[in-house]
Parts: sequence; C-alpha cells; structure tokens
Amino acid sequence: MTSLTGKVAVVTGGGSGLGAAISRALAGHGVRVVVADIRESSARAIADELNTRTEGSAIAMQLDVGNAASATGLFDRVEAEFGGLDILVNNAGTDVTAPIEEISVDAFDRVLSTNLRGPFILTRAALPALRKRNGGDVINIASTAARRAWPNASAYHASKWGLVGLSHALHAELRGERIRVCALLAGGMRTPFLIDRFEGIDLDTLQDPANVAQAVIAVLQMPAETVIPELMVLPRRESSWP
Repeated sequence: MTSLTGKVAVVTGGGSGLGAAISRALAGHGVRVVVADIRESSARAIADELNTRTEGSAIAMQLDVGNAASATGLFDRVEAEFGGLDILVNNAGTDVTAPIEEISVDAFDRVLSTNLRGPFILTRAALPALRKRNGGDVINIASTAARRAWPNASAYHASKWGLVGLSHALHAELRGERIRVCALLAGGMRTPFLIDRFEGIDLDTLQDPANVAQAVIAVLQMPAETVIPELMVLPRRESSWP
C-alpha cells in the first residue's frame, strides 16, 4: 500500500461534515492538510484541531470553489506553505430542495457552481502542482444522487451526475500522467448537510462520515499502478439504494 506520510492535501468544504472527517483521517496518516472552506472560521477550527495533534500539519483557507481567481490563490499558498501538492479532495457541496418551478435560476446556478464547476476549476488549477510531483490523486465526492433520482432535487441530481461524468473524463485524460481521478459516491451520512435540513430523518439509515473518510484513505493507499475510477460507499441500511 502507498504511504501517505508527508504528502500534502487540499480538502474543499473541509470545515464541517464529511470534509472535516476527511481532513482528520488524512492528518492521522501523516498528511499535511489545507482545510479550505467558504466559512473561514470553520476551516480554522478544524485546522487548529489538527495542529493540536501535530504542530504545523494543517492550515486553513477561505475558498469559494466557484471562483477561479480564488482557486489560483489557493494553490499559490499551498506551494508557499508546503512546497507542493499530492492530493485534491473536491468535497464542497450544496443543495436546494424544492420543486423545479420553485427553484430560481440563481439557485440552480449556485448548486452547479459549487458541486460541478468547482471541481472543474480546482482540478484544472491543481494540475501544475500535481505534475511537479510526477502525479497525484484527485477525489471527487459525488453521491448516490448520481445514480438514482427522487423528487425536489433536480439541481443536486444534475450536479452530481455531471460530477461523475467529469470524473470519468478526467480519469481517462489524466491517468497517463500518473494523476488518478476517483469519483466517490457517498450514501447518506450523519452530517449537518442532511440532519439540519430534514427534520425527523432516521439516523439509523445514515453512516458516520468517518467511515466514508476511511474509504478515501483506502483509495489513496492503493499501489501507484492501480486506479479506482469510481467507488460507492453506503450505510448498511441506506434508504436511497437497495
């Protein structure tokens, strides 16, 4: 298995939920982590937590993933602080839950800007740094919403189906450069993304985000000659998948 010790990772949406769990898991394997989040205070809280375990192992950055200039600034700082990049986890995500006639064009654009445009912008901006390392990993956090559909989530479904397509296209395009791209389709998790929006949701049908973070670690630890272009990780009692 590939050692992760000393590698450098950027985790978008790293200030809460699954992003925070991934940041913790990476740091636990000796990775230096850039916790990037649109809420700087949330990113800083997670980075401070990681640094209490290993000083200098994490930094926090405010990041709007849909803003190309913001992405360029991110990787400039990564280079300055840590000297390079090995891993990009495109985890930041958002949603609007409403019937299609109630979803404004602006709201639809916001979801796609974060969930689909963001991973495109971040991956493109990260390529020079990954190439300097002679390769690396990009993990795009998708969802079972990329394989099944339910009412009142058209923007989210469109973004996640698109993200899986983007991931497979980049897998085919970049694997010759030793850049591995994986779409990780996560089932329901006990995170604010679901719990805070859906009152009465059955927590027993959801999984701990730390479990999904371990799947990220497993993908990254695969031998360099092996690529996992897609992986689905479900809670045992997942309600959106048989």
